Amino acid sequence: MTSDKFRHQLRHEAQIWQAEGLINELQYEQLAQRYQFNTLDSTARNSFVAILVGLGSILIGLGVITFVAANWQELPRVGKVTLLLSLFIAVNVAGFWLWKHPKESRQRLGHGLLLLGALILGANMGLMGQMFHIDAPFYELMFAWGIGVLAMAYSLRLTSLGILSTILLWLGYWGYWGSAIAQSWSTTAMTEVTWSLLMGQHMPLLSVVLFIPLAYWCRSGWIFALGAIAVVTSLEANLQTFIWGKFQSGWVASIAFALPAALLWSYDDSPLVHGNFLRLYRHSDRHLQFGSFQAIARNLALVTLGVLFLFAATTAFWDTLAQPNEYTPSGQNYLLLIDAVILTGVAIWQWAIVLSQSRRRRQQFTTYAVGICICIIALVTIWHIEITNISRFAAFIFNIMLFLLAAELIRTGLAKGGRRAFWGGMLLLSLRIFYVFLLSATGLLFKSLVFILCGIGVMVVGLWFERHIRIHHPTKS
Repeated sequence: MTSDKFRHQLRHEAQIWQAEGLINELQYEQLAQRYQFNTLDSTARNSFVAILVGLGSILIGLGVITFVAANWQELPRVGKVTLLLSLFIAVNVAGFWLWKHPKESRQRLGHGLLLLGALILGANMGLMGQMFHIDAPFYELMFAWGIGVLAMAYSLRLTSLGILSTILLWLGYWGYWGSAIAQSWSTTAMTEVTWSLLMGQHMPLLSVVLFIPLAYWCRSGWIFALGAIAVVTSLEANLQTFIWGKFQSGWVASIAFALPAALLWSYDDSPLVHGNFLRLYRHSDRHLQFGSFQAIARNLALVTLGVLFLFAATTAFWDTLAQPNEYTPSGQNYLLLIDAVILTGVAIWQWAIVLSQSRRRRQQFTTYAVGICICIIALVTIWHIEITNISRFAAFIFNIMLFLLAAELIRTGLAKGGRRAFWGGMLLLSLRIFYVFLLSATGLLFKSLVFILCGIGVMVVGLWFERHIRIHHPTKS
């Protein structure tokens, strides 16, 4: 659907073209008929009316909320529940009706009301819990709220609701994780098995099951990226007790360090994109083409490798890893390994497919290089924890891998004119240099001089890179 802004600009330009003699009256009429110039004024009026109605609705809603807040304590419980449910249903019904309207202005208003309805859902859950004196931690509210918004996202196929549900469940997980860590260090352990406890323990697998299909259903790279981040971060958080605890395991630590990059880089959705599985959902969206999320997964894999290399390129990281604390995992903590084992099996299966396909294709050097780096990460970690302390050697190896990754990103950026790859490599090098100089024993005057020179160097390199793109890649400038 052509936007109203484009049609306004096109009508203005067409009038200028006609006045200058570039097009005749017949060509102008053809443009006017094709892009419906005659409906622009009515569309503008409808948009203005929709804005007025929306603003008036917001003011009326604020007035109703203020009135209800002033008399909230005097209302009976049945009245409170009826009021909350009526508000939730009315907002969502109105939003759905406007969202299905063919006019774009009403669709936007309906979209906003549906998003408002998702926010009202969380407020209703919190107030219901207070009214019925439900004593539950805050992260359970976030989990329940996130599940409700997720159901709305699946039913309405809205990217905004999918992003909101992903954020809510992710925040709920971190609330659970903080509570679980606090109780693990206290004298009372978490003994009661609840639905929120199971969700927190198996959030990595739940993130795969809940968010990744939603990303394809909504055709949203944002949902896929947030879902992948939720998988990696929850997996890393669940395995922390086995990395830094008293009974740490080199095998678990190697999985924690190597699995995220291995899982993301080997991700391949080409059978779904090019196969018949997703064609069932294309009949209603004739103008939308389904795209692959493999590039997003591989970019996230490079980000995870870069972050790991920055931390592991120091001897302090490996010295701390070699001195575990006195924390002892409880029996429930060992359930956290289930997700890691399953995802490790998925990663091995994906890499087997990738390597079998690489034999048939050429120019797969990057995949082999990433695979070698992942194997080195796992081997160095196991050797350091299970056999002997190799802090200096491990830091040296990870420094080499960091500089190789940065060099490859810079080379790719120069060869293909990619700004993100080039500046990603420059950022890795800059952060490593800054870390070295910040911890060095040199004086502040010398450090300030180095920072000034680095700043000048970044500006010079940036200007040179932009000139390089304009000359060698004019289409990307």
